[in-house]
Amino acid sequence: MIPNIRSLDRLPAPDPTAVTHSARLLDRIRAEIVANDGAISFARFMDLALYAPNLGYYRAGTRKFGPDGDFITAPELSPLFSRCLARQCQQILEALGDGILLELGAGTGVMAADLLQELRALDALPERYAILELSGELRERQHQTLTEKVPDLLDRVVWLDTLPEPGLRGVILGNEVLDALPAECFRITAAGPRRLAVSWTEAGLDWVEGDEDPEVTAAVARIEEELGWRLPLGYSSEYVPHLDAWLRAIAEPLAAGALLFIDYGYPRRDYYHPERTNGTLLCHYRHRVHADPLILPGLQDITTSVDFSTVADAALAVGLEVAGYTTQNYFLFGCGLLELLAEVDPADTPRYLEQSRQVKLLTLPGEMGERFQAIALTRNLDLALCGFAVRDERGRL
Repeated sequence: MIPNIRSLDRLPAPDPTAVTHSARLLDRIRAEIVANDGAISFARFMDLALYAPNLGYYRAGTRKFGPDGDFITAPELSPLFSRCLARQCQQILEALGDGILLELGAGTGVMAADLLQELRALDALPERYAILELSGELRERQHQTLTEKVPDLLDRVVWLDTLPEPGLRGVILGNEVLDALPAECFRITAAGPRRLAVSWTEAGLDWVEGDEDPEVTAAVARIEEELGWRLPLGYSSEYVPHLDAWLRAIAEPLAAGALLFIDYGYPRRDYYHPERTNGTLLCHYRHRVHADPLILPGLQDITTSVDFSTVADAALAVGLEVAGYTTQNYFLFGCGLLELLAEVDPADTPRYLEQSRQVKLLTLPGEMGERFQAIALTRNLDLALCGFAVRDERGRL
């Protein structure tokens, strides 16, 4: 079974307001479990835990990003990340002759603000910067960040409740978006693959191994066929069951341009490596990482690493082209990271050392450099993308 700490001893205690909030979501989850004969799929549990209206982690008002939240993303670690990304966006917008940027889930708004600031410096501002954001609390934080950092560009920003109509020309951006798509968990047993579902017991939420399920059997069979080997007995992992449908919906508005996703993950052969016996499921709470998604519902992030081979397959299935794939460090190098560092005078020791520290965090293999990957999916865009010029690893997908 998936490892499970089932203890809050190692984690900071939530405050009373958070405890009450979590209990409300737990009641919602328990009611659905009871209504479904005592168990729900992990994908459904993850969907509720993260996205239940007004209760889920990404739909409620808890602070998620930054030092006071649960984790820090690359744009918050360093504006160099967004400045590099701006150069990739600039190249695409220039090839299209203008266009818009659409960010999926903009966090605190830091990346949006830094992108707009850099694109202005490059004389490459988009017609509009659209943000698709489900959380009212995050919308407010994004508006505040943009007001503080780029008040004169705020009139270019629009918040969306749904995806735009078809005809969009530009770039759709997703930084740490794919890892939060609801995933199914499975385990290889002597009787075949079995779904790992979520049940309710006297002790609370718990894992339960389901009966044979044609959907899970077929999904695991596809994985093994693509791998060219059988997953070993006792092996546990995950897959995203509706990735094709999700990507089709995200890509539908795009008439010409690119989708750029940056996230932590692997090509399929590394994702389902025989030694990765417990999958990739992780939770983030107050900058602690653990592997028990069944505690603190609504108060912690739940993620799985991204199978970028499956993302590429889904892209082709919905009529997109895979225009580039590489690790984050090579993507940033291709977008001019070292040139940006060279702009800092080494004689300005404090600033130069700080910029160097940020570059290391973004690019070293032991930090974010190889753990995070970048993939570009395009439509009606014949362009060699600069972010994949240093090293393009599509052959690994």
